[in-house]
Amino acid sequence: MQYQRWLIVVLLSLVTPRVHAQMGTAGGGFSTFGSVHVHVVYANDRKAGANLVVRLMQGSSNTPEQTTFTNDQGKADFRNVPVGMYHVSVSGDGIEAMESDEFEVDSRKVTQSQYVTVHQIQGSEAKSESSTSGTVSASELKVPDKARKELDKANEAISRQEWSKAIESLNKAIAIYPQYASAYNNLGVVYAHMNDVVREQQALEKAVSLDDHFVAACQNLVKVYLRQRAYPQAETLLGKGLSVEPNNGQYLMLMADVQYMEGHYDAAIATAKKVHALPNDHPATAHYIAAKAYEQEHRSQDALAEFQVFLKEEPTGPRADHVRSDITKMQGSAAVVAKNPQ
Repeated sequence: MQYQRWLIVVLLSLVTPRVHAQMGTAGGGFSTFGSVHVHVVYANDRKAGANLVVRLMQGSSNTPEQTTFTNDQGKADFRNVPVGMYHVSVSGDGIEAMESDEFEVDSRKVTQSQYVTVHQIQGSEAKSESSTSGTVSASELKVPDKARKELDKANEAISRQEWSKAIESLNKAIAIYPQYASAYNNLGVVYAHMNDVVREQQALEKAVSLDDHFVAACQNLVKVYLRQRAYPQAETLLGKGLSVEPNNGQYLMLMADVQYMEGHYDAAIATAKKVHALPNDHPATAHYIAAKAYEQEHRSQDALAEFQVFLKEEPTGPRADHVRSDITKMQGSAAVVAKNPQ
């Protein structure tokens, strides 16, 4: 009998921020950072669901402050956000990419909610968390019934946010069946909710060591590494995820981001092109990543071509305005070089 994993995805921020202060002003003045709670809904006010990519952008630019994923209620949280102007973008499988209006993280209002309405692509449905992996490993098929029952108890406790009871049941499941990758994955999720980063990472690394094709565990561990800016480890895990789901647009976009952050510009360009070649709709951001990578390699004409493709696919909005500004700067620099050849 084939069993289906009960998968949970950690929905914590993948931090790629600029360095910022996390302390209030002296003497107990206004705070210099705040929190933003993003609610993603459909036009009929139904919650959009899990695993949509939400990026917090600086001002009207395309510069990411933080990146995270929605939970099963369509919610994404950003914490330790420096005061200033921002907007958010939302993308993912089954929806049209959408951006919010600009808003301010004010020193006098450090917690706020933003609602973003998205539209489903006709004929598509977002993947549920339980369908993240289409295969079940041989070790998973050997799980004893007693261990499965303990996992079920843990899942019920998690749904009630009873973290201590969940840990107790998960540890019992692991004691019965030490190769239980799903139990370790869910244990990592529970520790994440408890802000126990060390145990979260240990549990997820154990899950991946037991089953390196376990997509949910790999995705959860990638997010841990990205929060730590451990880009090489994140790239390795994303590679494993892509070996299972080579056309996963979210994995590819994250891979292109990571490769760019590592300075692997040729690789970032190649990955961005894979995103563009996907049979379904792809985010125009792929062209932006490719353009910025070309800029780093001083390939201005290639960068300009990618920027222009971006504008064809996304002609309006804050990101389009930012790209036009980049193009103007490039053209200005080229004019200066032409007037002052060396």
